[in-house]
Amino acid sequence: MILNDLQITTLARRGLIRPFVRRLIRRTESRHPVLSYGLSSFGYDLRLSAREFHIFRHVPGTVLDPKAISPRNLEPAPIHRDAHGKYFILPARSYGLGVAVERLDMPDHLTAICVGKSTYARCGIIANVTPVEAGWRGHLTLEFSNSSAADCRLYADEGIVQIVFFSGEPCATSYAARSGKYQDQKAQVTLPRR
Repeated sequence: MILNDLQITTLARRGLIRPFVRRLIRRTESRHPVLSYGLSSFGYDLRLSAREFHIFRHVPGTVLDPKAISPRNLEPAPIHRDAHGKYFILPARSYGLGVAVERLDMPDHLTAICVGKSTYARCGIIANVTPVEAGWRGHLTLEFSNSSAADCRLYADEGIVQIVFFSGEPCATSYAARSGKYQDQKAQVTLPRR
């Protein structure tokens, strides 16, 4: 069963999402428009942290190896600011990693899928579909591909992906019980681990 806003709110009070925003925010208190974040009808829109964003770069003589990514292939992206807000620039036809502002603490009867927002999809930004398993906790590392021929802004501290929660009977072996390698991710980009 997919969780609705009432069920998500009940679980958020028990620590599912921190910080938790109880409604969908489209404007700041000063009426400045933002890409929506917070609780929606059947999901929750996570924000992109302003702390860091990394872009994969080709370094001659290197091949990306998911078992041993070289930090030389990652370039920190500077954060910019103007009247529209704070943002990172994801160059055309490139790939980058960010991290969610919110921390998740998944109980053993929930799993979730993180998907892209349509506003970014219309700009050619593809957010990798990311599973969030029962028993997992931490800040999600978020992966983005810019499939367009133009550079694109990714706004920090604004909505970037939606997470959809699925409820079922508690699983026999949760992510925590099997000591998953991405457990307790900090609020920073986490590279692939072996």
